[in-house]
Amino acid sequence: MKNIFLFFTYSVIFLFSCKQESKTKIQQTVSKDQILIDKGKAIHNKVITLDTHCDINIKNFTDSINYTQDLGTQITLPKMKKGGLDVAWFIVYTGQDSLTTKGFAKAHEVALSKFNAIHKLVEDIAPNEIELALTSDDVKRIHSKNKKVAMIGIENGYPVGTDISNVKKFHELGARYMSLSHNGHSQLCDSNTGEADGVWLHNGLSELGKEVIVEMNKWGIMIDVSHPSKESMRQMIQLSKAPIIASHSSARALCNHSRNLDDEQLQWLKENGGVVQTVAFTSYLNTEKFEKRVVEEVAIAKQIADSMGVTWLEREEIIKLNTEQKETYYDFLGKMAAIRREKIKKMTNLPPAVDVVDFVNHIDYMVTKIGIDHVGISSDFDGGGGIEGWSDASETFNVTLELVKRGYTEEQIEKLWSGNLLRVLDKVQEVAQELQKT
Repeated sequence: MKNIFLFFTYSVIFLFSCKQESKTKIQQTVSKDQILIDKGKAIHNKVITLDTHCDINIKNFTDSINYTQDLGTQITLPKMKKGGLDVAWFIVYTGQDSLTTKGFAKAHEVALSKFNAIHKLVEDIAPNEIELALTSDDVKRIHSKNKKVAMIGIENGYPVGTDISNVKKFHELGARYMSLSHNGHSQLCDSNTGEADGVWLHNGLSELGKEVIVEMNKWGIMIDVSHPSKESMRQMIQLSKAPIIASHSSARALCNHSRNLDDEQLQWLKENGGVVQTVAFTSYLNTEKFEKRVVEEVAIAKQIADSMGVTWLEREEIIKLNTEQKETYYDFLGKMAAIRREKIKKMTNLPPAVDVVDFVNHIDYMVTKIGIDHVGISSDFDGGGGIEGWSDASETFNVTLELVKRGYTEEQIEKLWSGNLLRVLDKVQEVAQELQKT
């Protein structure tokens, strides 16, 4: 009986000890997690967070519908405030169309409408909440007033047409970076899309494109190589007197997509003194996870399209649309994506999504490959971007938290979020000042 009693007593003590030990381990884990969160928040609130690529729809820049409201778009002022995103580069995008006088004129009109929309936001709709920055000093000044910062980038040099004076005009309207092509070869340079069929229009830059590069250097517009072909990039670096950027691209070694930069391109960019802005775009981050998930997401998208009375188009079909048709279809895609995001949040049976871990894996790779001074961050929100954990601007802190978990210091995180990009902008503008004296 005594032995049974002792066995029972020791068993109770053992079980109690195990339970206490387990409870202690959980508490330690929770404590460590909280320490990382607190550290992340302190850094996130201190550094200037800057996203180099946020697409816009001019329909969201009116007196009645605009970014002061929490719209279904991935970028709004309420979402920026909630997530602690300080600077958004709003994009003047025009789809590629025919290389004709009519095509150029229409693209120019679309571009101006987007410039006007951005100016309306900062000058008329919400001047007390957001201002337009043209320099790094502007960014710091506006941020110090606890206001959000808008900057402007041009995606596709197509609206320049054949009139080189448009480069200066776009600069005066606030553009501080421009890519010379998008999905399809422009009059200025070849696009990365040429890899699909091996058909090239200029074998890099056209003669007009070379003149545009010179003008961009002269007026202080950063050269963006995210969409142009590899050969175009090589020639741009060879010709440019200033550093370049890739406004929204990731590492091709981790995800073999023509929109990403391979190791040779990354090395070119490092030697040039530029920066690659890692992009939170699912298909540019993790091929395996993307392909498993996309089947389900496209099926959901097609159901939504059907309910909206819209014919679903594949990527090849979209590219063939004219500028006006593209704008209409992208308007639908934006509305559809917002509905799909909400629907997916309630679903539990989908394959794992490409997430912030996959995103920071690319940052890690490129930092190791070319150094902390040449890597930055972008989302491509409202242009197809967004991942699990950073699906819109309200979740921006999650990127900083993952960087903290990986051991990045405050100084390094500051460089990734804005320091590197603003350094390049400063250098580009310094070169422009010198060129304007000659």
